[in-house]
Amino acid sequence: MKLHRLLVSGFGPYAGQEEVDFDRLGGDGLFLLHGDTGAGKTTLLDAVAFALFGKVPGARGDVKRLRCDYARAETATFVELELTVRGRRFRLRRAPEYDRPKKRGGGVTRQQAQVSLTWVSGWDGEGHTRIDDVAREVEGLVGMTAEQFFQVVLLPQGEFARFLRAETAEREKLLERLFGTERFLDVERWFRERRREAGQEVERLGRVNQGLVQRVAEAAAEEPPPVGDHEWLSSLLKRLDEDGREAEQRAAAALADRAAAERVWQDARALDERVRRVREARRSLDRYARVEPELRVWAAERDAARQAAVVVPAQAAAERLARALDAAVAQERAAAGAVAAFGYADDGAPDDLRGDAERLREESGALTGLAAEALKQDDDRRRVAYLDQSIAAASRDLASLVTQLDEVPARLSAQRSAVDDAREAAARLTQAAGLAAAAVELPRVEASFRAADEARRAAVDEHQRTRDGLLRVRQERLEGMAVELAGKLRAGEACPVCGSAEHPGPARPVPTTVTAVDEDAAADAEQRAAARRARAEQEAQKLEVRLGHLREQLGDRSPDELEREHRAVAALAGQLEARRAELAELEREVEAAQDRRGRLERQLEREGARRAELVAAVEERGARLEEARGDFPDVVARRAHLSGLADALADLHVRRVAVAEHEERLAEQRVEVSRLAADAGFADVAEALAAARPNDVVAALEARVRDAEKSRTAAESTLAELPDVDASAEVDVAGAERLFRAATEVATRESGAWEEARRRAARAGELAARLHASWARLEPVQAEYAELDALTDVINGRGQNSRSMTLRTYVLAARLEEVAAAASTRLEHMSQGRYRFVHSVEAGPRGIRGGLGLDVLDDYSGQRRPAKTLSGGESFLASLALALGLSDVVAAGAVLDTLFIDEGFGTLDAETLELVMTTLDELRAGGRVVGLVSHVEELRQRIPTRLRVRKARAGSTLELTA
Repeated sequence: MKLHRLLVSGFGPYAGQEEVDFDRLGGDGLFLLHGDTGAGKTTLLDAVAFALFGKVPGARGDVKRLRCDYARAETATFVELELTVRGRRFRLRRAPEYDRPKKRGGGVTRQQAQVSLTWVSGWDGEGHTRIDDVAREVEGLVGMTAEQFFQVVLLPQGEFARFLRAETAEREKLLERLFGTERFLDVERWFRERRREAGQEVERLGRVNQGLVQRVAEAAAEEPPPVGDHEWLSSLLKRLDEDGREAEQRAAAALADRAAAERVWQDARALDERVRRVREARRSLDRYARVEPELRVWAAERDAARQAAVVVPAQAAAERLARALDAAVAQERAAAGAVAAFGYADDGAPDDLRGDAERLREESGALTGLAAEALKQDDDRRRVAYLDQSIAAASRDLASLVTQLDEVPARLSAQRSAVDDAREAAARLTQAAGLAAAAVELPRVEASFRAADEARRAAVDEHQRTRDGLLRVRQERLEGMAVELAGKLRAGEACPVCGSAEHPGPARPVPTTVTAVDEDAAADAEQRAAARRARAEQEAQKLEVRLGHLREQLGDRSPDELEREHRAVAALAGQLEARRAELAELEREVEAAQDRRGRLERQLEREGARRAELVAAVEERGARLEEARGDFPDVVARRAHLSGLADALADLHVRRVAVAEHEERLAEQRVEVSRLAADAGFADVAEALAAARPNDVVAALEARVRDAEKSRTAAESTLAELPDVDASAEVDVAGAERLFRAATEVATRESGAWEEARRRAARAGELAARLHASWARLEPVQAEYAELDALTDVINGRGQNSRSMTLRTYVLAARLEEVAAAASTRLEHMSQGRYRFVHSVEAGPRGIRGGLGLDVLDDYSGQRRPAKTLSGGESFLASLALALGLSDVVAAGAVLDTLFIDEGFGTLDAETLELVMTTLDELRAGGRVVGLVSHVEELRQRIPTRLRVRKARAGSTLELTA
């Protein structure tokens, strides 16, 4: 992989566009990259990595903030890298995702990430613009992942220098960062987590089993064993079964005893009930004898109340008629007061009241017509007032409308001019659009024509080359025709040239002899080249004609001018419909205003005439109404007075007639009440009412008499039924019941014990089944945990792991061993055969794990010694050798033509520095380019090609010295 050119814009500390020409930098094979701290040296390497893989190495890639903070708003952020990999030269342009100011309005908008791959040479395929397609293409060409490339593009000499001086723990962290083995730490953690979860599952199942053992023991009512097993469970279930059979036998005997005691108790209860009935019957007969005199009094009271029952309703009806008469009298008085309120003198004669009411109604009816005219008079006066207001408002509207119509001609003229302008723009829009499109097409056609012309020249050259080849092949065939003819000679046949049948010395073929097949192949190649030439010339001619047409069409006008004209014409043409609509709306408004003006003028004329008619009618009607109203405010008030007085007189007449009728009906009802009392056998009405009783009292008297007779009859029947029962006999029911209760308690207790034994056995059997199943579940889990526990110990450097190395340490040791093997060759050469690396897997003191030891074998002494005992210059050589070894191992066959080496040159003496420079010269042999990242002043003197990064407040810039 060889870098050619790098262009950064608005990237990292670079506010503008900065370009790095690696072809010029690498002309000598070695260049120096230097600058102030924080200027942006590492950012250039980040830009290379970002162009290739879309991300930058280390913690800088986690921030995802690649745009320069002080880049101008219009400056785009992108990286463009041109490089050659495996003979294919291509250009990568990649832009990150970032926020940029909006082109219109305030705020920012998200600029999405973009990438493109364009082939420059060495490949005829199409480029890519999809991020995933570019990623696959780049990784396939480079042959490394992004993480591997980050390890080798900038050789980590400084990291290895710290590695040589570090202790085991720090050395492990450095190697993890170099080799990226964090995933193996995740594997160790994953195994520990799985073991912890499996252990928790074993403990959980163990707790479940122990809980089931305790529950089985509780169900069997015994203390749980420390550890329950199958033998304990079998003996417990057997004992519970025996206890159940014994409890069943005891319960059966107790139930038989209870049944016998129950029969004795029921017989005693029956005898006691018969004795009680006889005693109760005799007591009932004694009570009847005592209350017999009272029974006769109750019967007499009951009979008198039944006879007085017909008088009570009649007396109630008389009382209701009396109350109705009082109400009628009160209504008559109220009606008389209403008549007096009208000023009428009442003499008490009903006939006079009726006559006066009829006379007043006739007089009121005569005023009905005039009352309607009075209402019409008020309505006409209101209409005159309304017409006055309407005429005034219409006059104001008409004056305002006349003023508005005076301004209309000027507005119509301006709007019609605007429509004409838009119509003219619409007619020119097609021509302007064509010119704008031609202006946009012109650069593309020019580029296509240049490419086609280049293709045409290439096709002409190719055709000429194939034609020259065909002529050369034909000439060579003619020159070797003797060989071809000799190949066709046959013994005894005449030679087609000399005619002889003898061929003493035929020409012999040579390796370069041209045959007819070669000539045909050359002819085919020439024809194909001729066809490609014709197609290329036709395409170039077509584009040339199109280009001439476009230039003739555009003339001297610039594309920007044509585009501005097109936008202006399009904008004006786009307003045509809106302006037409505005003109139509204005014309409609004018027409509506003129119509309204006519309506207002006609309204004023019509309402003025109507007002005059109403005023004349009001004046003529007023004289008649004034004469008819008399002493009242108006005719309506007089008519209402007459009508109200007539209604009051008629109502008073009706009330007086009703009073007379109520008095007559009350007298008749009182006579009827006296007749009913005499018919019932009472001396007068008062005696009948005194004998009357409410219905519930009569019912109570009837119940007393009936209950006494019923009790006597029942007692006599009981004594006749039980003549042999001795009322003085005593029956011990309580003793029999106590014996039954005692037997019941014994039976209940024994039955409960039997049921409890059955329940305990069933519960224990159910829990035993669950315990067997739980034991079965635990066994494979325990076996799996034992296997996982042993494997986790091995992965984490314990248990059967004889080397006490964790998986991560083991991988790091293997990678370190590979790097040390590759670095030993370089170190031996750089140290002139003195030092070689020796990888050590031995554990350190005080339990420090081994596998990450790296010693050096000193050829001068023949002894191994720790790498940290090397001097400063020797440590630099060792770390550089390790960095180069890491590059060899990680690259794994991928050729890296451009390398960068980090700091560390300041610790070298002149002789060692010279040796390092010689090594770097060897690295650049074969076309490699090596870039040194350093602050050492002496290197600036020794390396003429330098790229300096200058730091400034407005952004970093690059300065190339070659």
